[in-house]
Amino acid sequence: MKPSLPKGTRDFGPVQVRKRNHIFDTIRSVFELYGYQPIETPAMEKLETLMGKYGDEGDQLLFKVLNNGDFLAKADTAALSEKDSKKALPSLSKRGLRYDLTVPFARFLSMNRGEIGLPFKRYQIQAVWRADRPQKGRFQEFYQCDADVAGSDSLIYEAELIEIYDRVFSQLGLKVKIRINHRKLLQAIAGYAGIEDQFAPFTTALDKWDKTGEEGFISDMKKLEVPEKSTAAILQLLKDGFDHPQTKSKIAQTEVGQQALKEIQRIFEFCPAADLNNELTTDLTLARGLSYYTGTIIEVEAPESDMGSLGGGGRYDDLTGIFDFKGVSGVGISFGAERIYDLMEEAELFPKIRTASTKILFMPFEEADLVFSKKWVKQLIDRGIPAEVYPEPTRLKKQFKYADKLELPFVAIVGERERTAEVVAVKNQETGEQKDYSLAELIELLD
Repeated sequence: MKPSLPKGTRDFGPVQVRKRNHIFDTIRSVFELYGYQPIETPAMEKLETLMGKYGDEGDQLLFKVLNNGDFLAKADTAALSEKDSKKALPSLSKRGLRYDLTVPFARFLSMNRGEIGLPFKRYQIQAVWRADRPQKGRFQEFYQCDADVAGSDSLIYEAELIEIYDRVFSQLGLKVKIRINHRKLLQAIAGYAGIEDQFAPFTTALDKWDKTGEEGFISDMKKLEVPEKSTAAILQLLKDGFDHPQTKSKIAQTEVGQQALKEIQRIFEFCPAADLNNELTTDLTLARGLSYYTGTIIEVEAPESDMGSLGGGGRYDDLTGIFDFKGVSGVGISFGAERIYDLMEEAELFPKIRTASTKILFMPFEEADLVFSKKWVKQLIDRGIPAEVYPEPTRLKKQFKYADKLELPFVAIVGERERTAEVVAVKNQETGEQKDYSLAELIELLD
C-alpha cells in the first residue's frame, strides 16, 4: 500500500514542530501575562452540542463520527432508502469532531459552573476539524489558540483582547490590521435599508465581501430579492465608512445603532489606537458569519498578504443558555496558527531553529569509548545539558554526518588518548575550532 494522508491534513517534522511551538509558546505567554487559565476539552463532542451553533454552512462542515460497532443496525432504513442524509444522520452518528473551541468552552462552563468563579478567563490551544475544501492557508485539521472571558459584560475585555492580538503579532514580527465591527451596527444598517427580516442572510452575504467584493455582494442581494434601493443604501454606507458623519447619523436613527456606537467609542477609550503597534480600525464590511456573535466582532489580517484572516472573535451574550446556564455573557478571540505559520515561513520570521535540542554529541572510536562517553553524557544530562552519544564506534565521517544533519553546535571526540587523560576533544561545529576539555570545563562551556 502506498502511504498517504487524508486531504487537508499534514505531517510535521522536528523543525516544523519547533517552529509551531515558537508560535504556541508566544501566544501562551501573552495569554498567561493577562491572567488567562488553560483548559482542554475532548476532540469529540455530542452532535447535539455542535449542531445549530455555526449556521447551516457550519453544520455541513462538521465531521460526523459514525456510531460504534455495527452502525447500520439501528439506522433509519427509510431515510437511507430515500437517500435523505439529514433525516438518517441521528440514527448513524451521535458524535462529531469539534468545529471550534468556543462551543466546547460553553459546554465546559455549564458542566463546571459550581467550581468556576466568574468572570472566568480561559485559554485553549488544541486542534479543530472542518470538512472544508483544502486550499492555501486552509486545512481540514488545524490548531486554534483561543482566549475567552465568560461572566462579564464589561467592554474592558474587548479592549484587552485587542491588546493581546497586538502584543502577540508584534512579538512574532508580523504587521497586521485589527478590524472591529458590531453586530448591532449591522442590525442598524439592515434597519436603515428596510431589510430587518433578512438580517441573517444579509450578514452571510456581507461576510463574503473580502472574497467576492462589491459585485459579489450585489449578486447575493439580488438572489435574496432585496430591492435595489435597499442594496444601494447599504453600499453607500459601506463606501462612506464608519467614521463618516452621515454614516453615524444614519446608524444612530435606531436604538441598537446608538448602543453600538457607544460601545465602539468605549472600546477605543479603553484601547486607544495610538497605543497599539498595529492598525486598529472599525470596518462596516466585517460580519463574521457565525450566528452566536451578538456584539463586538474582531478580525485580524495581514494587509500585504492574501492569506486571509489570521484570527477573529467577538462578543456573545448567552452562548451557555443552550446548556441551561442562563445569562452568562462572554467575549473571545482565536488565532489561526496554521496561517500564521505559513505567513511567518514566507517572510522568514522564525528564529534560527535546530532539529535537535542536543548541544553536544560524543563520538567514540571503539567499544571502551562508549562506556566512558555514556558516563559523561549522564553527568551532563543530570545538570540539564542536552547531550547524547553516537550508539556505536564507527567511522568519524559517518558520525560527523549525523551531527551535521541535526545541526549540533559541538561534538566530543573520544579515543584512547582522551580516556587516559580524562578529557574529550571538543570541536565547535560552527568555527571549526577544536580543544581538549575536562568534564568541569565542558559543563562550564555548555551550561
